[in-house]
Amino acid sequence: MGSLPLGDFKVMWGFPDDMVFGGYGPAEPPLSLNEERGDLVSAHDRLGKKGMVSEARTAMALKSHSEAERRRRERINAHLSTLRSLVPGTDKLDKAALLGEVISHVRELKHSAMEISKGYDVPTDVDEVKVEVCGNGSNGSYFLIKVSLCCEDRPELLIDLKQTLQALRLKTVKAEISTLGGRVKNVLVMSCEGTGDDHKRKLFTNAIHHALKSLLDRVSSTSDFSPTSSLSGKRRRTSLF
Repeated sequence: MGSLPLGDFKVMWGFPDDMVFGGYGPAEPPLSLNEERGDLVSAHDRLGKKGMVSEARTAMALKSHSEAERRRRERINAHLSTLRSLVPGTDKLDKAALLGEVISHVRELKHSAMEISKGYDVPTDVDEVKVEVCGNGSNGSYFLIKVSLCCEDRPELLIDLKQTLQALRLKTVKAEISTLGGRVKNVLVMSCEGTGDDHKRKLFTNAIHHALKSLLDRVSSTSDFSPTSSLSGKRRRTSLF
């Protein structure tokens, strides 16, 4: 039996002329596959770029943290060196022992300062008036009174104090004035003519205390309404003698 040409075979069996056995047309990849492949490649590129940016940011953050930690250690070491220079005998101590030694040293300094301040009249935070008889004159014709007045400082305080003492006919023998943080303390030793018995001296000291307490009340009421800036102004020169 003779062979038929391929074209006749297609016509006899009703196959299209462009049909090729083993496939349906030219061997070309579908367009949709090419587009999907391109999208996959682009997505991969984008993910790669994002990963690189994230790694760079992480590296920068780690570097910044490392630099900050290094500067912090340098500051701590500088402070520790300063403490070692202030407290003797601490060159070979570790950090914990050094801090303990510094605390002990500060406590000793505070105690020493308190002991030294006992001999000085330092203003306190409490308004107070103290009046007491502190002795007699050399010839017995007068006696001495010690007055202590502690209150808020203000420019006209010394003038008011001088006028109050003059009204009581007291002569100032000694005066000490100390100021600290807007507070003032006046310690005065005054002489009063006459001797008098204990009862008369008690009445006289009570009168002085009452007069100075009234002055203190005026100072307190004035300080409540006066601006604190007034303390920085020029103070009028006043002598208590």
